[in-house]
Amino acid sequence: MSGVARAGILAGCVAVGVLAGDGARAGERADAVWHPKDPRVGDVAWLHVRNLPEAARVEGSVGGSPLTFFPYAGGHAALVGIDLETKPGARPWGVAVLEGDRKPRTARGTVRFAPRRFPVERLTLPRAMVDLDSDTERRALAEAQRLTAVFRTVTVERLWRGRFTRPVGGTVPGTGFGARRIINGAPRSPHGGIDYSVPLGTPVVAANTGRVALVAEFFFPGRLVVLDHGLGLYTLYFHLDSVAVSEGERVERGQTLGSVGASGRATGPHLHFGSQVGTARVDPAALLGLALGD
Repeated sequence: MSGVARAGILAGCVAVGVLAGDGARAGERADAVWHPKDPRVGDVAWLHVRNLPEAARVEGSVGGSPLTFFPYAGGHAALVGIDLETKPGARPWGVAVLEGDRKPRTARGTVRFAPRRFPVERLTLPRAMVDLDSDTERRALAEAQRLTAVFRTVTVERLWRGRFTRPVGGTVPGTGFGARRIINGAPRSPHGGIDYSVPLGTPVVAANTGRVALVAEFFFPGRLVVLDHGLGLYTLYFHLDSVAVSEGERVERGQTLGSVGASGRATGPHLHFGSQVGTARVDPAALLGLALGD
């Protein structure tokens, strides 16, 4: 088969592409499969290019944004973060398999991001925590820019392995991801993580292996830790009471990072747990359910 092989959208909105190039031999075909089959706004999805030689290199993009692939299960995979404010609808994707001097094998398709309904939360906070003076506003803006700079940094090494674990003990799920917040009657930015309402001092642990990218105390998130898990994947731990790690330190899944507090803009003790794929704010619950089995 010569050139690009295309496949359409199958039942359940799963995009599957068969890769082939000039001179492809029998048994050399690879394919690209989306997981989950129907990614929603706010999801952590992944694209799996299967049946590849170990030495192959894979490049790709979704909606014009580049993907970072890593070896996985006889092929290569890449995480795709669908930001919580992404508009639902179809996005083009493409991948290319590069093997030495051979002509690249390629595939293209379309994946549809399904809509998602988020809750609305109405909160009342002290005016000093909402209507900021000019100095505090400049501080909060600078802190947000500092976080964005961290998320734009892509560590080429994959540090995480296997399933992600809850950052606090218990079984009650975190809540509030994507909530459209109305604070003191005025609409605000949507909530970019999930909240665990647990007692002050509850241990907070690393969701997976990573490196401490940031330890700081900011106006809105309070005392915080950000972990870099490699390949653009980050987890965030906000409103801490104490911190037990330092920037640059490597931590293992389940290692204590600190304890739950009420620092920053918080109405009481809780952990705000967030996750990012690059600058895309994604649902930590989806990350905890990520089915990459190694």
